[in-house]
Amino acid sequence: MSNSLSTTLSAAGHATVLPREIINGSDADVVDANVDVVNAMYAELLDVGEIAPNALRSYYVDFYLTQALGGGFAQYVFTAPEREDIDAYVRAGLENMGAAEHLNLFNRTVAAFEALSEEEADAYLDGDADLDGGTDVPAAVRLLEELDGEFEALLETEDITALNAAWLRGQADLLVLDEEELDRHIAERVSRIPDLAERQAEAAEDDLLDTPEFEMIIRELCNVAGHTLLKITMGDPNYDHDGQTALAWHFTTDQGEFLMLDDDQQAVMIHPDTKEILAAVEFEVEDD
Repeated sequence: MSNSLSTTLSAAGHATVLPREIINGSDADVVDANVDVVNAMYAELLDVGEIAPNALRSYYVDFYLTQALGGGFAQYVFTAPEREDIDAYVRAGLENMGAAEHLNLFNRTVAAFEALSEEEADAYLDGDADLDGGTDVPAAVRLLEELDGEFEALLETEDITALNAAWLRGQADLLVLDEEELDRHIAERVSRIPDLAERQAEAAEDDLLDTPEFEMIIRELCNVAGHTLLKITMGDPNYDHDGQTALAWHFTTDQGEFLMLDDDQQAVMIHPDTKEILAAVEFEVEDD
């Protein structure tokens, strides 16, 4: 590393970082690039205290947008169980990037969800708002459904992605690096981790103990199909599969976007458009 680059990286601290080839790209490209950089930092065992706060705010605002568009606020709740910290990043991000109306809507939606009874919350998250077997939807659940509709309408006048990208580009401490410099920048941050060996050992153990079953299945399916898993996007509990409601996991590989569906006997990897089954794995039945 040259002395000038080393000095720049050291002075940057926890600066927001974007790839040089993306900075003048589309708004979506800029936001996605920040997501990729943050994911790369997480993968190298940097924690939230070692990543630029504004990069994390942008990251989680985009996460919220993706989930809300995929299945409303219920999808966001379903995919983000540790919501207290994530909610805080979303609120700060929306405020700082100037998405005032979306911030107002987010706060109203959170309040409406937290006001639900346990039964109403389960019904809303399951997409089954008819609690009594009749046609009436509880008012509290109906309010959340209306807020979901308000979210998509609001995007027409307050584009979160455009605001997010403009905010990222305008960071006072923004560091724009080419691919090689970016790799070195992350490596230098990692080199400053005082307990790196302990984190690596803990991460290896956690990978074995805490990897969700759905992720293990998706990784095995990708291995069978000869794909490289890039990202698990979201879980959709209301996916329509052959006329039946099923839980489908959306994920991206080096060859495109796919779905994972499973039952008691097997899991399959399918193309979302053609419904072609690309890989299948059978579950072993253990004796009691």
